[in-house]
Order: sequence, then structure tokens, then C-alpha cells
Amino acid sequence: MKNSLKKYHVQFLIITILALATACGEIKMDETAEVIEELEKRPNIILFVADDHGLDAIGAYGNPIIKTPNLDKLAAEGAKFTNAYCTSASCAASRSVILTGKYGHATGSYGHVHDYHHFSTYDTITSLPVKLEQEGYLTARIGKYHLAPEDVYKFTEVLEANARSTFEMAEACETVIKDDKPFFLYFCTDDPHRAQSTDPENWRAPNSFGNRPEGYPGIKKVTYDPKDVLVPEFLPDTKETREEIAQYYQSISRIDQGFGKLMQILHESGKANNTVVIYISDNGMAFPGAKTTLYEPGMKLPCIVKDPSVEAKGNTIDGMITWADLTPTILDMAKVDLNALKTHGKSFRPLLNTAKSERKKWNEVYASHTFHEITMYYPMRVVREGNFKLIRNIAWGLEYPFASDLWASSTWQEVYRNDKELFGNKKTEDYLHRPEFELFDLSQDPNELHNLAGNKQYKEVLNRLIDKMKAFQLKTKDPWYNSWDYDPVMQGTGLNL
Repeated sequence: MKNSLKKYHVQFLIITILALATACGEIKMDETAEVIEELEKRPNIILFVADDHGLDAIGAYGNPIIKTPNLDKLAAEGAKFTNAYCTSASCAASRSVILTGKYGHATGSYGHVHDYHHFSTYDTITSLPVKLEQEGYLTARIGKYHLAPEDVYKFTEVLEANARSTFEMAEACETVIKDDKPFFLYFCTDDPHRAQSTDPENWRAPNSFGNRPEGYPGIKKVTYDPKDVLVPEFLPDTKETREEIAQYYQSISRIDQGFGKLMQILHESGKANNTVVIYISDNGMAFPGAKTTLYEPGMKLPCIVKDPSVEAKGNTIDGMITWADLTPTILDMAKVDLNALKTHGKSFRPLLNTAKSERKKWNEVYASHTFHEITMYYPMRVVREGNFKLIRNIAWGLEYPFASDLWASSTWQEVYRNDKELFGNKKTEDYLHRPEFELFDLSQDPNELHNLAGNKQYKEVLNRLIDKMKAFQLKTKDPWYNSWDYDPVMQGTGLNL
């Protein structure tokens, strides 16, 4: 009865507005029914965001060991992007971009929100959930939030459940999914983020990644033998690393089962044929060399999209997109005027339908990372053009800082305590101390080992990408543009006049 009344009120409001517009001669009577029908056809949208899930650990992306049947099914029924990038490899900063379509340096979302870090988005920003609510959507969030202030990222409903238990989270979403209004569901897990230290007295103990001996209700525990896991080349192949990756895999399999439950509820609601489902992660796996860095393992992430309006299934899309493109894409899918929000991204919805020749036009992306924790000041800017990628380490004179959980990881401690020369496929010294510019040709050097910035043969490429980076910073009002050379246009007066 309650949902029926809600639907009646929404329809009554629409009809009233259209009737007034018709009376004023702005809309013809025969167009009224078409407008109402079009509004009611707007799709529901589920944005499922995992926490620290790299491209390395999904079956659909080529990992034969990990068990992710539900995510693999989503990829088979939809499309998977193979060049999808976050713009900042840090939880809070990345999520601000996801829900605004703007780079964090332009919104004040420089790093973590919680505790003493206390970075917060400017209150002048209009976010995706606020705009969708204005357009008649029921907006709901569940799980990890990690954003501020509340007024900027306001949702109609806040659902409660254990963010480590995706099955429980899915069950808590049933009322939203069955509501008569079109809905936007922001579903954010705590998995596979690292948990508190498994055994603080034993540095060799692998982190649990949220796994627990008693398991979670509704979840069939899936465990992995450390000897079977795949160790990415940027990590050391040690006992400690393998044990931690095994825990990481287990956490992801738990995500997958909760995702499967959510899809079951969606299908039982009868709304699956009018619901867009998007699966992403906020940044790469929580290991040194990935999370908090703008190397490929930190920022190149899974992105699986199922749009029922797209006939083609099982597509692989290599066009380059970033999380700055998510807000305009979702607005586009929701049939909202893309000029309603001034974002830094653009809708990638056309990529789901276009031929491969059109996808080649999506060949340039940018990234901007400034902080993780407040003690981790290390601003980096990135431009990738085709196969060339330029990283500028603005504070290159500093030692590269560690996130507290990555520093404490047994993966890092094994290298640190034994004073090892190598960390994975890089020298430990090179990981800790970086030059101002790092230029890579990813077609020849996918592991980003050979810096071409000092190579005279690539001087023209370096200068071109520097010019692009500067133009990007000016366009997006990046305060760190000043680090190139003092520019009073980009510098505040510091006076309250």
C-alpha cells in the first residue's frame, strides 16, 4: 500500500507539472503521455563498489585460480572494460570522484575523511545522488561511505548491515529494489580491504582481509592454498606474500557470493530487465606497489557494466575511461541532461554500443593523487596518451610514504626487515625514491620498469605530455599547477576582503 501511494504521488506530481506546461503552451497534449511514459522507463541503477579490489583477482579478467562465478556471469552478460582507471588510488579521494565526476584537487577531496585526516568536499559541489534524487530517483547507500560532508553526498535512505558481509548487505537492499520508484543503489563493501592486524605480536602473520574462522551467514567459505595463488610481478614471491594473497582471494570470493545474492533479489523483483549494474573498485589491491600509487596495479581496475538496453553481450572494451566518467555516464543512463552537472568526465555509455573503430578515440586519461593519510603527502599527476604514460612526482625529493596498513603488512616487513635489494621486479631503493618524471611505453614495458624520461629519443613525447598535463591542471583548477612555476592566477590571496 505504501509503495502504491508513493507511485501515485510521483505520477500525480508529473501530471500536474505537465498539465501546467500544456496550459502555457509549452507542451502539446499528445506529448504529455509520451513524457510520462519516458520518465517511467528510466532504468534503475546499481553501482557496486569493492574496496581495494585489483584487476588481478577476477576470473573474467583472466585469473584461473580465484572463484568469482557471479562476477564472471555479469561480464558474460554485459561488457568488461580493460582500460578503466581510478584517478586517485586512495579510498576516500577515489570515492569523491566516483560520485561527483570531478577530480579531488578541484573539490577539496585531497585524501581520507575519517579521524584526524579530515579532508572534506567543498559544500558548493552537487553530487550524483543529490542530482538523481532531484530527478525523482530513490537513492540509497549501504556499506562503506568514507565521504564528507553529509549534505553534499546525501542519500534518500541509508541502509544498515555488516559491510564485511555482502550477503547480509544484499538482503538489506530488498526493500529499495522492490520500491515503485526508480532507484539508484550505491552498494559499497569493506572487502577486500585489509583488516586490523591478525596478530600484532607476530609480524609474519598474514592479514585476514576481513575473513574470520566462523565465516559469515549465507556465505560458503572459499579458501585458497598459498602455493596456488598468482603473485603479480610487482610483488616479491615469498611465503608472506602468498599467504596474504590467499586471504585477499578469500575475501573477494565472499564479495562474489554477496553479489550473487543481490542479483538473485533483483531478478526475483522482476526489475532485472530495466536495471543497469556496474561493478568497480575504488583502487588497486592493498599491497605496496598498487594501492596509493599511480602505477598500473594501483589505478587500472575492474569495470563490468551490464546495461539491459544493449543487445551485445560479453563485450570486451579497450577504450580508456576513468572514474571521473562514472557520474556523467550514470546521468546519461538515467536520462538526465548532462549539462545539469559540470563534470570533468564524459559519458562512456556510447562505448557500450559503438564499433571498435569508435573506441579508439577514447585513448587519453588523467589522474591526480595528493594524499592518502594526511601524513602521506606525495602529490602525483598522470597523463596517459595511447601507450605512453607520464607520471609527475611533484614531491619527488621526499621518500615515498607508506599507508599504515601497507607498512605493517607481512609482505613489506619481510623485505624491510631483511634489507632486501629487490621488492618484486623493482629495486627497493627505486620504489622508495622516485624521480620527478617517469615516462613509460606500456606497449613495450607493461610493468613500468624502464623510465624513458631521460632518453633523448623520447624528448618530444615527454614535452608533449608535459604540455597536456599542464593544460589538464589549468582546466580543472589544480592548485598544484603552481608547482611548475609561480602563477598568481592560480594562487589565492590569503586575505579575507
